[in-house]
Amino acid sequence: MSKVRTRFAPSPTGYMHIGNLRTALYAYLVAKHDNGDFILRIEDTDQAREVEGACDIIYSTLNACNLNYDEGPNKDGGVGPYIQSERVKAGIYKEYAWKLVELGGAHVCFCKSEDIEAQRELANARGESFLYHDPCKNLSKAEIQKRIDAGEPYVIRQTIDTFGSTSYTDEVYGTITVDNNTMDEQILLKSDGFPTYNFANVIDDHLMGITHVVRGNEYLSSTPKYNLMYDAFGWNQPKYIHCPPVMKNEHEKLSKRNGDASFQDLVAKGYLPQAILNYIALLGWSPETEQEIYSLDELCVAFNVQHIGTSGAIFDINKLTWMNGVYLRNMDLPTYETTIEPWLNQGVKNPNYDHHLIAEILHQRVNVLSEIPEMIDFFDTFPQFDTSLYTNKKMKSNPQMALPVLIKSKELLENLNEWDYDHLHDLFMDQVAQMGLKNGQVMFPVRVAISGKAFTPGGCMEIAHILGKKETLARLTRSIEQLETELNQ
Repeated sequence: MSKVRTRFAPSPTGYMHIGNLRTALYAYLVAKHDNGDFILRIEDTDQAREVEGACDIIYSTLNACNLNYDEGPNKDGGVGPYIQSERVKAGIYKEYAWKLVELGGAHVCFCKSEDIEAQRELANARGESFLYHDPCKNLSKAEIQKRIDAGEPYVIRQTIDTFGSTSYTDEVYGTITVDNNTMDEQILLKSDGFPTYNFANVIDDHLMGITHVVRGNEYLSSTPKYNLMYDAFGWNQPKYIHCPPVMKNEHEKLSKRNGDASFQDLVAKGYLPQAILNYIALLGWSPETEQEIYSLDELCVAFNVQHIGTSGAIFDINKLTWMNGVYLRNMDLPTYETTIEPWLNQGVKNPNYDHHLIAEILHQRVNVLSEIPEMIDFFDTFPQFDTSLYTNKKMKSNPQMALPVLIKSKELLENLNEWDYDHLHDLFMDQVAQMGLKNGQVMFPVRVAISGKAFTPGGCMEIAHILGKKETLARLTRSIEQLETELNQ
């Protein structure tokens, strides 16, 4: 058997949407599962749609996800160039288009696009499906050459016999059969010398030795047209792995055009590339076990195309959020600190507060990095808050009960000489015993009083430790005065 070779062939037309990234991942996994090669090819023949900087996004996304290609731009494996516009300049597509004409799989067409479009509109008005019947198929070689020599613009179209049908076997969907008389004789080489997507795809996949083509299931019905070209050239057809779409809901595909999140959007919101990659691997593919958390290396071992489904997979942001939280909690603390530092700096700008201690209290409590600034902003700015925050049915706490607790806490804290977590913990546990209360009846109101929030990433001991004695006592004093004023009204 020949070595497995797959390719990811994106067009540089914008951000990397989730469905496109999943195609890259599956192509990578198909190759690496069998120790094959993963190739990157940039398909930029539709230059009207090209977006500046989009190639850099492709490279940076693959790099962020560790989907390292074996061959591609700046990594020549002997079958380059790997950018289609450069292959146009090398005359590759023009050469093979004329070869296909000679072999009878294509023909020269001089028909004007506006005439064809008029026929299409007429068919649409009648409610009929449109297939162009090209009269140029019957032109003699002499007539063709004469018109070309006269400078008449032309395209090269695929020639399709309208009799019979064409079948192939897809690794996911099984046998697909399409009647030949339903297939459009598509343009292969445009009048400007640029190939269409469909033609360039076939030529490049063959010349680059691609053995397995991984792409979306929207190409299921057009693949027979590709195979007719393979057959006309006398080339071996690759294996096809068509993947189900990633869905926004039961009826809509996930689409950047509709405002759905791209990979870059998700990273900007605080999702980890490795968590995104893990999650999208499960959108359409089911492992043989109940395991859900996979490293990329583990995916390479476990991945099997026989377990790719045929139904669309709905993108569930809540499931991704959960998975992202698992990844964050599974990090060792030094790695976690490095990962959250940009977000931590957004929430706490005061250099006096120990970022290491803040990272410790955040470690097991964050699901998405973008949650961090709001979770810890109270360190820099003690907010005004409503005393109703002291009410907590679970803790059996209310403003009236909170006041004596806060007064006692302030008294004990003023006399505390060693200000660290252990001594603060012992102090509050002693207070619980002295006042005959439950832990939460002391620690909850103190936490509210020094943070101004009902929910914080750490308890009163951790927060007081980070704030320091002076700031903790200042906040307690302000909270006690506010509570006394309101209760006395």
